Amino acid sequence: MSPQLPLPLPPATPKLSRADFLVAPANAEAVAFIDLWPNWTVASAALYGPSGSGKSHLAGAWAANALVMQAAAIDPDVPLQPIVIEDVDGVRASLKRDGALFSLLERATRGAPVLLTGLEPPAAWDVALPDLASRFAALLAFPLWAPDDALLAALARKLFTDRQLTVPDAVIARMLRSLERTPAAVRAFVAEADARALAEKKPVSVSLVQELMR
Repeated sequence: MSPQLPLPLPPATPKLSRADFLVAPANAEAVAFIDLWPNWTVASAALYGPSGSGKSHLAGAWAANALVMQAAAIDPDVPLQPIVIEDVDGVRASLKRDGALFSLLERATRGAPVLLTGLEPPAAWDVALPDLASRFAALLAFPLWAPDDALLAALARKLFTDRQLTVPDAVIARMLRSLERTPAAVRAFVAEADARALAEKKPVSVSLVQELMR
């Protein structure tokens, strides 16, 4: 199949439904848990892994009416409903942050389940409120990343497809031989390749990938 020429259009909005999530052995346990909703046996849980590993995608697909908030801007007084709290360990621990987190975890047993995300396992998250440390340590938590060739390739292909680009398998294979093996590196390179292809009005090809690698 010939490479698809880039069109001078903005990238398509990334597809972030549950059906668009790439399932692999490294994240299958987390996906299976999310798919149990609303029949969870716990009131709160956590997803963790590096940037770009799919935490936000999977958390966003968790419950149709879930309220998503960043840990840097937690509101403990929102209505009772499922809540996603993103990037918990990306915010410096403080009594204000921890008090709000503790309050929401307390409410989880009263009909407002909480799903938290972070880079590290919850037991490693920094706290300023001692009572919150035991809550974090007790959370049911699922990792979302252990990169392998199949998952990296599937991620790259999805990202190109989101940008309305069809590329040969050889392009993806060449990318993966040289890139850092992280979701963030794959995302950044796909964006760079798309921008270069548009600027030069040519397809994303092996030769273009090699130029960018140099």
